[in-house]
Amino acid sequence: MTEQLTPEPEAAPRPELAPAPAVLPPLLSQAPPLPAPPRPPRGALRAVARWTAAVLVCGVLGTGTAFGIARLDRTDVPGLATADDGRWDYPELSLPALPAGSPRPFSYANKAETHHADLRELLLPAPAGATADKKLAGGWVSVDQYVSAYAVEQRPRLKEALRHDGVRHVAARGWTMPDGTVSRVYLLQFESVAFTAEFVQDGIGYVISAGVPLAAAPEAVLDEQWSKTTQVRGTRTAAYTEPKPYGATQVRQGYIRAGDTLALVVNEKKGGAAAVPFHQTMILQTQLLG
Repeated sequence: MTEQLTPEPEAAPRPELAPAPAVLPPLLSQAPPLPAPPRPPRGALRAVARWTAAVLVCGVLGTGTAFGIARLDRTDVPGLATADDGRWDYPELSLPALPAGSPRPFSYANKAETHHADLRELLLPAPAGATADKKLAGGWVSVDQYVSAYAVEQRPRLKEALRHDGVRHVAARGWTMPDGTVSRVYLLQFESVAFTAEFVQDGIGYVISAGVPLAAAPEAVLDEQWSKTTQVRGTRTAAYTEPKPYGATQVRQGYIRAGDTLALVVNEKKGGAAAVPFHQTMILQTQLLG
């Protein structure tokens, strides 16, 4: 399973205990001593010892497992599924270093919710076995490259909206998996949170529907399998899927709004795009932005 990003939980304060009394109260009565119970057979003692050890071991393992899952509070852990459920093998994730004195986007000291890290380092890396898209190699891309993901007739309006809303940078990464799934991730960074919100509302316009249609998916509906309980604090996500009957390929798409940054995640596959790897990609990219 892909390694997740786990913030350290704050230790809960220990309640103060009341001081013990200096003198204990006397007993009400002195009960007569009870007769000693008969000693159980040695075989029974050994059985009890074995069960006690088993309970202790299970208790320790159970506690460790529960603690581990609790520590994965920013991960999906989808049904504690097995590794062979369609998930991709992503490399271990880590947040990029920040310039000296710069806070994380959703920390208390960062009221503007600005991402100070290099936007390219916030792109999700390709999973194992993927073939990289040379045109979307994890670096800067032009506005024209980004809007080319959308329907041709919508591109001029989107370009004008991006210019008006002051997009600062666009970074992207794409890859193709051995099963033929084509994935693309775009990150757009704006001048402020307000401009991000304005582009979402007036540029893309996604809420109930996916808003501006993609070039490969003229129609998209809400992805009912997507659970917003997986999103990271400070972020907002929305996922959509191309309904049947679709053409040669099916497209799944999602948006991640995180402070001054907006992400577009697209998975496309001939015959139908699987939900599990798409949701996994959405979750991990959200973690990197949060």
